[in-house]
Amino acid sequence: MAARFEMNQVMNLVPQGVKLLGELDAYTKSTDLDPKLRELVKIRASQINGCVYCLSYHSADARKSGESEMRLYCLSAWEESNLYSEMEKAALELTEHVTLLPSLKVPDHVYHNVRKYFSETQYINLTMLIVMINSWNRMSVAMGFTPEAE
Repeated sequence: MAARFEMNQVMNLVPQGVKLLGELDAYTKSTDLDPKLRELVKIRASQINGCVYCLSYHSADARKSGESEMRLYCLSAWEESNLYSEMEKAALELTEHVTLLPSLKVPDHVYHNVRKYFSETQYINLTMLIVMINSWNRMSVAMGFTPEAE
């Protein structure tokens, strides 16, 4: 798909909207959620949503935070992998359920599994993170954003 808009165009045309999404992004970065986990969640939601721009962006951020190539390569098969902790798997399962909300919902067993590893506040912040990346994914896909070629 050809780019419909460039990010700078969108920022110039609707600065308040981009600012609000940016503020939610900044908030999620200020929480006590592990930075590596935050990037894994963003990448997994972006995989599901087919957001090439966010996949490129957050994979680079994950590498900068020390994430291994192997864990990035295997993320789409996290359930079958021993590369992720049970806490990470719980967060990734929640990511899939919130991202695919119309078909999966968030059943009690998913909530209770996440709560084994995350406090009430962390659960809410994790959900906010998932909502935030899904919002960016939807904007990026609808605008046709693509990453810069290397």
